[in-house]
Amino acid sequence: MFSSLFFAAGLVFSQADADMAFSTARTLVEEFTPRDAGTIRGRLASNCILDAASAAGADVRRDVFRVKTPRGEKSFINLYAEFCSGDKDARWVILLSHYDTKPGIRCPGANDGASTSGLLVGMANALSGWRTPKGNLLLVWTDGEECMEEYGENDGLWGAKRAVEYVSSKGMQVQAVICLDMLGDRDLAIKVPSNGSPALAKIAVHAARRAGYPGLVSLWDEQVKDDHAPFLEKGFKAIGMIDFSYGPANSYWHTDADTMDKISVQSLLKSGKVVAEMLNILL
Repeated sequence: MFSSLFFAAGLVFSQADADMAFSTARTLVEEFTPRDAGTIRGRLASNCILDAASAAGADVRRDVFRVKTPRGEKSFINLYAEFCSGDKDARWVILLSHYDTKPGIRCPGANDGASTSGLLVGMANALSGWRTPKGNLLLVWTDGEECMEEYGENDGLWGAKRAVEYVSSKGMQVQAVICLDMLGDRDLAIKVPSNGSPALAKIAVHAARRAGYPGLVSLWDEQVKDDHAPFLEKGFKAIGMIDFSYGPANSYWHTDADTMDKISVQSLLKSGKVVAEMLNILL
C-alpha cells in the first residue's frame, strides 16, 4: 500500500493538480448527490475517489467498517493512501477530508466534502513524484463525518474515529494531523479553529505567507467539531482548516445551495499550495 517517492525537492501543488481536484469534486457532485454515509450512493462515491486517486498515482486501501448509529447499524468506508520516505518508522503527517453529505437534506456538498476530497486527489497527483526528506504522509478520505442527529459519542465523526484506530494499530509516530474542510469557496478565507494544536496553527499561517497568500489563513477563537477532534481527544497534535464563512452568514452550508458554482479551481489551487508548504515545513 506504499507509494514510492523519487526525489527530495520541495513539494509543488500545480495548476494541473488543482484542475484534478476540481474535476473530482465536480464528479462527486454531479454523479453522487446525495452521498450520505452508510448508503449505496456513499459507497459509489468512495469508489469514485478510489479510482481518481489511483489514477493520480496513489496506492489506495479501502477500509469497510460497521458502526451503530442513531438510525441503525450501517456500513461505512474510509480510504487510505500512504506515501513513504522509505523509513516506515519515520514520523507521519496525516491529511484528512470527509466526502459524505449531510443526511436528511439534498445537499450537493460541493464545498462541504467534495472540494477537499478532490483536493486530496490533487495532492496525491502532486505527491506522485516527490520523496519526503524526513517523514511519511497518510491521506485519509473519511466517511461519516456528518452527524445524523447530534454530534456525540455515537453520532458523527465515525470515519475519523476509525482512522485513529487505524493509525494506533499501525504504531505510527504521528507529528501532525491536518483536517481539510470547505476549502473550495470562491471567496476563500481559511480559518484555524481554536480547538487545535497552537504550533500547527502557526505553521498554517506561516505556510500561507510562504505560498504567497499572506492573510489567507487566520487563527479563529471558535471551536469546530470536525475530523481532527477525535485525534485531539487521543492526544495527537491536530488542527482543522476550514472556510466557515461560506455565503452570507455561512448560509450555503448544509443547504441545497452548496453547489459547484460556489467553488472555484483557483481557490483549490490556493488551498493546495498552502497545504504543500505546510508539508514542506513538516516533512
